[in-house]
Amino acid sequence: MITLEEAIIMGTNAPRIHQRIIRKLLFELTRMYDIEHSLTLEPLSETMLDEGQTSPTPDIILLDNVLSLTPVIIEITHTTGTRADFLKVQRLIDSEYYGIQEGFVYDYKLSEWHKYKLGEGTIADRPSFCEAINLDLATLL
Repeated sequence: MITLEEAIIMGTNAPRIHQRIIRKLLFELTRMYDIEHSLTLEPLSETMLDEGQTSPTPDIILLDNVLSLTPVIIEITHTTGTRADFLKVQRLIDSEYYGIQEGFVYDYKLSEWHKYKLGEGTIADRPSFCEAINLDLATLL
């Protein structure tokens, strides 16, 4: 049985604009992974962090298939949901349970990126830059 807090963490926010942003990011990241082979991390949407049990499902994950880890997660939100999604990302990273190194939250209403990194906390300088793939995610939108 999961708690209400866990259900909220795993909940889906799927307005059309939200899904369009996910589609755009996923399309570009997938193109880089499958066609250009310039990414070593596989992009997946709405995928469980732990396939062995009920677990959170970020909007987009970047999966290391060799190590079976998810070093990067991305959440897409609107202004009123930014804080809650950022806290979700922070909790998931700080738990160190899933091997997440970098987490991003994109506020599509303000076109703002927020980043949290394991061991460093909130990153204000270039918050859309993903070190794991050496790419500014904002350039994909």
